[in-house]
Amino acid sequence: MAANQVINVAAISGSLRKASFNHGLIRSAIELCNESIELEGLQIEHVDISLLPLLNTDLEFNGTYPPAIDSFRRKILGADSILFASPEYNYSFSAPLKNAIDWASRPPNVFADKPAAIVSAGGGFGGGRSQYHLRQIGVFLDLHFINKPELFVQAFQPPRKFDDEGNLIDPEIKEKLKQVLLSLQGFTLRLQNKI
Repeated sequence: MAANQVINVAAISGSLRKASFNHGLIRSAIELCNESIELEGLQIEHVDISLLPLLNTDLEFNGTYPPAIDSFRRKILGADSILFASPEYNYSFSAPLKNAIDWASRPPNVFADKPAAIVSAGGGFGGGRSQYHLRQIGVFLDLHFINKPELFVQAFQPPRKFDDEGNLIDPEIKEKLKQVLLSLQGFTLRLQNKI
């Protein structure tokens, strides 16, 4: 990696639940960046979407937004890349995540031309369908998703993956998450023409 090159990642969880497994994936990603020499230079900030009002363009005025929306949009705009942690609801991602995406994509689209990665935790397919739907929407958003590795955490299959507070405790999943972050880091640098 280029000397002293810092990559700022905005991490968005599609779940509002306090002990969310998807929040847990983001917390674990932040911890991995702080602990791993391989991820040096990768800084992840969890961007809270819980305070965003439902999309209503009446809230826009001459290209300006209420403070919560403006703050959210600025954090996305200032990020080098995006990390989504997406639960799955009805074969898609969550309504709070769609709402956040819709606010960020209002002109000018602050997601445009950014590298991105998706991780997910849930039952069944581990949130896989939510990831594929998010990738489809990413085409319109002009996001550039990494393709490999993929991480779908089957949260309810033994062995236990998360503790009661939603913290990731499975070392194998942590290693897979680290590989996703390394891929996002490398892809971001390639798109920035810095390696």
